[in-house]
Amino acid sequence: MATISTLFSSPNLLRRPISTPKLTLKATPFQKLTSRGSYQRLYAVAEEVAADPDSKAARRVYIGNIPRTVDNAELTKIVEEHGAVEKAEVMYDKYSGRSRRFAFVTTKTVEDANTIVDKLNGTEIEGREIKVNITEKPLLQPDLSLVQAEESQFVDSPHKVYVGNLAKGVTTETLQKLFSEKAKVLSAKVSRVPGTSKSSGFGFVSFSSEEDVDAAISSFNNTLFEGQKIRVNKA
Repeated sequence: MATISTLFSSPNLLRRPISTPKLTLKATPFQKLTSRGSYQRLYAVAEEVAADPDSKAARRVYIGNIPRTVDNAELTKIVEEHGAVEKAEVMYDKYSGRSRRFAFVTTKTVEDANTIVDKLNGTEIEGREIKVNITEKPLLQPDLSLVQAEESQFVDSPHKVYVGNLAKGVTTETLQKLFSEKAKVLSAKVSRVPGTSKSSGFGFVSFSSEEDVDAAISSFNNTLFEGQKIRVNKA
């Protein structure tokens, strides 16, 4: 019988699922994880990279804290100064359409990925210091299922606000509690850096009516919350 290590050495790993009598793993970087399979998936990514250094996971670079004005074309131009790019994708919030200030870049080779990390991590784009690393590192975190559960519990509504410049310690619960003081809140969420529970510095609050949206903006825009002046506007 083939072992897990043998299966991960196959060059077709990224094109087909791998089956064992107990679970099925498909090597996609950010698939949804069940509580049963999360640890198997995390260790599978690590073993994939170790067994096949040229795998897509080893060539996929995370770039965080980029300005909202940077799009795919501009990011590609910046990164290609240091390595060949297969694909560059800036991530956008599905509710507001705003850039989430991070992106993923798939390079042609592992050497390109490593060079990009060495040359760009800690540098600045439009005055913002960016964070650059290979994506299997943030994947190796045990709290992904909790973050995904929080995302799935958010109740979307046409009546919602974007809340920016949140302090890093703000949670979904404290955000919802704040806005509940002035309006009837349906749901709230704090956006997270992919693969971690770290706040991205912004969130969303949904309401049942446009009157509640107006009340939230007039009550909280440019007010201090946990030491920072927050921005509140219609999403």
